[in-house]
Amino acid sequence: MSRQTQEAYIVAATRAPVGKAPRGMLRHVRPDDMLVHVIKGALAQVPAIEPARVEDVVVGCAFPEAEQGLNMARIAALLAGLPDSVPGITINRYCSSGLNAVQIAADRIRVGEADVVLAGGSESMSMVPMMGNKVALNPEIFARDESYAIAYGMGITAEKVARQWKVSREDQDAFALESHRRAVAATASGAFDAEITPIEVTDRTPDLESGEVRYSKRMLRHDEGPRADTSLEALSRLKTVFDAKGSVTAGNSSQTSDGAGAVVLVSESALKR
Repeated sequence: MSRQTQEAYIVAATRAPVGKAPRGMLRHVRPDDMLVHVIKGALAQVPAIEPARVEDVVVGCAFPEAEQGLNMARIAALLAGLPDSVPGITINRYCSSGLNAVQIAADRIRVGEADVVLAGGSESMSMVPMMGNKVALNPEIFARDESYAIAYGMGITAEKVARQWKVSREDQDAFALESHRRAVAATASGAFDAEITPIEVTDRTPDLESGEVRYSKRMLRHDEGPRADTSLEALSRLKTVFDAKGSVTAGNSSQTSDGAGAVVLVSESALKR
């Protein structure tokens, strides 16, 4: 029996600038609003695709609760102006949630279930903290050594990888410094401009004398994470986070971030049309 599959193509892709949680410019921007922003940005790149032709919206989210709770994919689709006929599904696989959303969208196209699918991800680590707002782990996960890492995630994983493969603190700090250097250079050269949809942020400042709230707007165009002023000396002074005798610090690991991204995927037949 032959397998009937078709290729899936990404025809549009965009993301918001990455904000630095919890003190960056996006700290007060709702994650579903960030998702709406990138959905509109992605669809604007392919005006030939009418919103009603989108057959599904698949969105990844690491901690789908509070401001990014319920079915954020469906909520964002409606807020972005897609018709009520377009469904949505929100999936969770922690750090790979957005990538898995793209995979699911592509698979739906490959097996012939859909011709146009929108996929993406959104997360506000400023509004929803790591592990969520209420940590209520099943105590049984601590009963076996092979299971307890689910409670501690990638920080412990990084320490174990560093020990197993003998990656020194010095090498990690040097890698982090070079990563910042390259990101700063790429930003300055405009290398990221084509993939970013700038987002306007509204600041609210209370006037204590009048009792009124003043509103001002700013535009975020670039990622907030890369630091031009960091150095090996500064990185070496940071304390470890996950293991007192370890090597993983806030300077050589991923920052906590706010952001969103979206892609439009189509089948070959839709691409030809």
